Amino acid sequence: MALLKSNKVFYCLGNITPSLGVLSSRNSSWWGGVQMGPPDPILGVSEAFKKDTNPKKMNLGVGAYRDDQGKPYVLNCVRKAEAIIAAKQLDKEYLAIGGLGDFTKACAQLALGADSEVLKSGRNITVQTISGTGSLRIGANFLSRFHGGPRDVYLPKPSWGNHTPIFRDAGMQLKAYRYYDPSTCGFDFKGALEDISKIPEQSVILLHACAHNPTGVDPRPEQWKEISDLVKKRNLLVFFDMAYQGFASGDIDRDAWAVRYFIEQGHNILLSQSFAKNMGLYGERVGGFSIVCKDTDEAKRVESQLKILIRPIYSNPPMNGARIATTILNTPDLRSLWLEEVHSMANRIIKMREQLAAGLKKQGSSHNWQHVIDQIGMFCFTGLKPEQVERLTKEFSVYMTKDGRISMAGVSSGNVGYLAEGIHTVTK
Repeated sequence: MALLKSNKVFYCLGNITPSLGVLSSRNSSWWGGVQMGPPDPILGVSEAFKKDTNPKKMNLGVGAYRDDQGKPYVLNCVRKAEAIIAAKQLDKEYLAIGGLGDFTKACAQLALGADSEVLKSGRNITVQTISGTGSLRIGANFLSRFHGGPRDVYLPKPSWGNHTPIFRDAGMQLKAYRYYDPSTCGFDFKGALEDISKIPEQSVILLHACAHNPTGVDPRPEQWKEISDLVKKRNLLVFFDMAYQGFASGDIDRDAWAVRYFIEQGHNILLSQSFAKNMGLYGERVGGFSIVCKDTDEAKRVESQLKILIRPIYSNPPMNGARIATTILNTPDLRSLWLEEVHSMANRIIKMREQLAAGLKKQGSSHNWQHVIDQIGMFCFTGLKPEQVERLTKEFSVYMTKDGRISMAGVSSGNVGYLAEGIHTVTK
């Protein structure tokens, strides 16, 4: 400050004659060299949908649950939990860096099972994160800083679109293994095993725990067992992404089966969880990140480093959603109600799959649409080609991503027939 007040400094500044170059620099923008980025493919679908005036238009791009009237749905257990929380008149103080303690405990129990050996021995660490995306990014950052093996992360092909930038921006290298077979619209089990068998030891492999996004194709239990054996043989580090526990089959234990089996087989996994879909807490951004460690001492050291990673990113996670999820999971009546509601949501989507396949058959389609029923979770990989998707949008105002993925949550008993008509028309 003394220098700023110095008469000498002001005198010197006053006698400088700016050159043309200095003026040019001052008049230009700091960000003139920033290029326009590509639009998000899913948000682009939503924008086009909003502009469409067709009263029959359908938005099948966004991965958020809708009821049978096509409206956003807030679970009754969430409303009841909010009322309980409001009545307590709790404070709004900061949470700890690792989040709400009761939440992280309940989060881990939901994923691993209350009787898990890992939980009983205390060799896991779970931190609260900003939903599933934040969980994955914390995990990616941890790998980037501490994983001693190759910096390669192997994703199923295809995988959720956000997986690539999450790991890439954390400094990891992205590679792929075969997963989806376009010829069957199902799991390429043979191709997956062949590719996994060639992955260099100590590499990271990402697995979707259930309701694979975007294909809706999951391995069967016996296939999971073979994958587990091969991954162990190759000495790969497993990173599970579990964004749909309960929402896939309607059964929280069934949807967590692969995660629990891998741990039972000795895999010390990394795990991302999200409560966006299974509790409808999309905007609350509730998630968890867990690492299963060798022992409690390792878990304490890992926890200390996770806190160091989190602190400069967002200091600590948001409180409200974690309180809601914790209240639901730890209040017996609300937990029972939640299990009923998540089962109901999953069943509605399963029913829409069945009605869509039946509608296509009724339209006279000669194609085999069994994959629509066999796939699971929010999304269905229809097998439509980009030009067919374009026709479906242009002629029927049905909006989806170009890869033919549709969100079954956007299908209702009122529009499933119209969708079947459109798909049949463009696939004749």
